[in-house]
Amino acid sequence: MTDITVLSIDTIVSNPKIRGGRPIIAGTGMRVQDIAIDYVYKSYSVNDILTNFPHLTFAQVHAALAYYYAHKEEIDGQIEEDDRFYQKAKAEGLGQRHPPVLR
Repeated sequence: MTDITVLSIDTIVSNPKIRGGRPIIAGTGMRVQDIAIDYVYKSYSVNDILTNFPHLTFAQVHAALAYYYAHKEEIDGQIEEDDRFYQKAKAEGLGQRHPPVLR
């Protein structure tokens, strides 16, 4: 077993100053969870994702998906957390120029 060399793929990175420290594709601001949402929850193909985000490569999208599946529980938790925040902000009319008057 001493002949084995573990190779690292440095495609997915995390920096607390970028996207709240959530995992992103290196050299971009694209979060792993954004790729996972498109692929898993919206049933987009890899080609659909590449069409929507032409700055990404085939390898980057697959690295994001590999990272997602290796950390599925964590990433799904982040997706749920963001959805709760979005639903609350939407209900409160946050981010709208003219918040709803009637509720």
